[in-house]
Amino acid sequence: MTIRTRLTFWFAAVLTASLLVMSVGTFIEISEQLRHFHRHSPDEGAVEETSEMIFEAGLPAVLLGLLGGWWLVRRALAPVTDLTKAIEKIHDRNLSERLPHSGNGDELDRLTDVFNAMTARLDGSFQHIREFTLHASHELKTPLTILRGELETALHDEQSSATQKERLASQIDEIERLAKIVDGLTLLTKADAGQITLKCESVRLDELVRESFADAKILAQPQRIEVRLDRCDETTVTGDRHRLRQLLLNLADNAVKYNRPGGTVNFSLLRDGTTAALQISNSGAGLAPEVQARVFERFFRGDASHNNAVEGCGLGLSIAQWIVLAHAGKIFFTSEPDELTTVSVQLPLK
Repeated sequence: MTIRTRLTFWFAAVLTASLLVMSVGTFIEISEQLRHFHRHSPDEGAVEETSEMIFEAGLPAVLLGLLGGWWLVRRALAPVTDLTKAIEKIHDRNLSERLPHSGNGDELDRLTDVFNAMTARLDGSFQHIREFTLHASHELKTPLTILRGELETALHDEQSSATQKERLASQIDEIERLAKIVDGLTLLTKADAGQITLKCESVRLDELVRESFADAKILAQPQRIEVRLDRCDETTVTGDRHRLRQLLLNLADNAVKYNRPGGTVNFSLLRDGTTAALQISNSGAGLAPEVQARVFERFFRGDASHNNAVEGCGLGLSIAQWIVLAHAGKIFFTSEPDELTTVSVQLPLK
């Protein structure tokens, strides 16, 4: 039965009930007036009594019509509301789920079938993209490894001139950059496909922060960047130690790379109720407000002119976001251009 048919039947039922109430009320009032008319002669108040009769009979009918109309609209739109809520929960990681049918066989069920077919096609497309990325990454690793080995052999050849060795060293750096891009894409693609299983163990997050702080000091030495550890509370979280260390290394590496010579990098870890709050900030150029929302997009690197001078592939924050979300945490990015850029991470304590 279609929605239009159901609405027609429901409205007819409500309208019939309203008219029935009005008719019964009017009949009762008229009967009382006729009996009164036979007992007494008509007077000047007959018109007022008739108006009162109509009002007393019509008001309940109007109220019933309003309440019935409100109930009718609410019931008619309830399946639309349920379908909307179900659609709002669909994202790129649960496209395989199907929306439930109302069972009425109406236009909404037809719309649900169309939407389920669309998500099925999207899910297939995403699966093909993930498979292609994984296969391409796997196929690229072997030639990159071979090229790097050959270049390193040529680099150590005593017959190579200084200019040739410099060129070979530059080519090795580019191959290493390509290898990092391939590794990052492989990681994110496997994460999207749910092929990565994280360990669930107790991890002293403060120890990892101190290790990352020491690594950041080494990375910052060439640019004379001052690295400070403002606070480091003892905190224990449940998660994968290797991935959490990777998270800290990515954030520390970004804080050093996207900084100015002689700048600062600040680490901070504190207990905030049931949450471990980590902050890593730097004094780099920062990002304009209109592009800050895109920092977690893959291959996004902000200002193109600035990117030419900084090595990277734009996958670090994407990987960091995945690690945080996989540990039931939250990650935030705030930046004040030419002042302070901060990445904040909140992880639940054990």
